Amino acid sequence: MEIDLFDETNKITAEQKEMIQSILEFSGDYIHLEEETEMSILFVDNEKIKEINREFRFKDIPTDVISFALEDEVKDDFILDLAGFEGTVPRNIGDIVISVDKAIEQASEYGHTLDRELGFLSLHGFLHLNGYDHMEPDEEKEMFGLQKEILDAYGLER
Repeated sequence: MEIDLFDETNKITAEQKEMIQSILEFSGDYIHLEEETEMSILFVDNEKIKEINREFRFKDIPTDVISFALEDEVKDDFILDLAGFEGTVPRNIGDIVISVDKAIEQASEYGHTLDRELGFLSLHGFLHLNGYDHMEPDEEKEMFGLQKEILDAYGLER
């Protein structure tokens, strides 16, 4: 899986980027995602995520993570004609935006490390990109159960 990480805050260490890359690759294997999959994560501050939240979710507050799943928008509406093309076309599942400020706040509030919070938020966004949601009780049970299962299997427990 190809994961592009962009840090607008300059607060994410190389080790944290490696950990996030590792947990998402582990998660991709765990849910049997195709190897030729790509996505991106953008790390921002509270002000930037507040702007994004206002523009796309109509909520004028900072949040911890926002996911933009590409396949939600174009599920059956977009057909790419690859006749004559040799090679593999990666499947782009979308983009995740994480507020580093919120991650720091929540790590302190929940009494765990920033690494654990960044791993959790990255995985949470990743699951949204792969069709999981928590709007209904049964969806929430499934998504949060899978989240815990993956975090435990990876070894990033609370």
